[in-house]
Amino acid sequence: MTKSGPQARFQTGPAARRYGYSLLSAAVAGALAPAYVIRWHVGPLPTTLLEVALLVTIAIFVGLYRAYFLEPAAFAIILASVATTPRRAGLVLLGFGIGGAVAALLNIAVVLDAIRHHVLDLATTPPVVIYQTANAVALYLIPLVAMAAALLVHGKDRLERWASGLFLAIALPACLLSFSRGGYLALAAIALGLAFSHRWAKLFVPAVILAGLLVSQVPLIRHRIAYELHPIPGNTLDYRFRLWGQTLKLMSHHPVLGIGLSNFQQAMGPYWQDLTKVIYPHNIVLNFWTVTGLLGLVGFGWLAVRAFLLGWRGWRRDAPGWQPYDLGVMLALIGIVVHGLVDVPFFKNDLSLEFWALLGVLWAAYRWGRMGRDVGTSP
Repeated sequence: MTKSGPQARFQTGPAARRYGYSLLSAAVAGALAPAYVIRWHVGPLPTTLLEVALLVTIAIFVGLYRAYFLEPAAFAIILASVATTPRRAGLVLLGFGIGGAVAALLNIAVVLDAIRHHVLDLATTPPVVIYQTANAVALYLIPLVAMAAALLVHGKDRLERWASGLFLAIALPACLLSFSRGGYLALAAIALGLAFSHRWAKLFVPAVILAGLLVSQVPLIRHRIAYELHPIPGNTLDYRFRLWGQTLKLMSHHPVLGIGLSNFQQAMGPYWQDLTKVIYPHNIVLNFWTVTGLLGLVGFGWLAVRAFLLGWRGWRRDAPGWQPYDLGVMLALIGIVVHGLVDVPFFKNDLSLEFWALLGVLWAAYRWGRMGRDVGTSP
């Protein structure tokens, strides 16, 4: 039964507060309706005070959806339009690589310092710089590692290969020193995919498997993996199994629409009262299901599969200069999905921008790579 009277007019629960800032901003925008006459230029672009008020209202209303979907998708569209040649696409990726290399070097330094002073505890989260967790380092670097590896092995441009090799020399040690077990799985999947892409796959696939086994026997890495596989309460694998089970109970009450962004910890309260600060269920399927509902989950799945198939087609048919980029996006998608089995590879500002940027490169390869192929030249 619908409430009426004073009690209905003065509700103060979460539903009433949810869009409070948007409501206030909308009221301010309404008050500024006559302010369209206040005009100025931002560079070559004209604007008005009313337009600014409307943009602020829209930005407040869409919230994190703006950061995770709208702005990165717009960035991908821009990238697909301006990256008309492989070298132009590589220039944008170089920017991502520089940022990743800085983060990697800083984290390598802090972990090595902890090892030197005998304070590295592999039963807890390793030390980190910039990011809040060591897993975040691997989550950001691994898709870039996938792209750089594809360019190093299959790139047609010498500068492209040298830059990729330099980045890998920095990023791979940083990924290993993050001690992210999900990151190790993602790196293994990427390495196998890269080995299968080579004409000497029969030689490289066994070599990759052997190299992976040797790396897993490095004392610090072996200890980290052994701790995770040891069946004791409290390790992160045990924690994730419990988290996934309680998340499924939660989603049995919200199967279609999910619970929305930034609401996971609060919604999990009745199911796990002593849950530590976790804002996503650390599984790529559950992440999208809880946040965006079934429609968002299906939409992301369709987008990822469609991108992979487009990359596969481009790897076989695009102009030679674009083919390593097609392969790099495919390998990055493999790494994202594998890492996403136990983590959150999308719902962070840097990761969503990186994901959409990779799709922008793929779209550029699809648009401009066919032209280079049709005229029989490499862009």
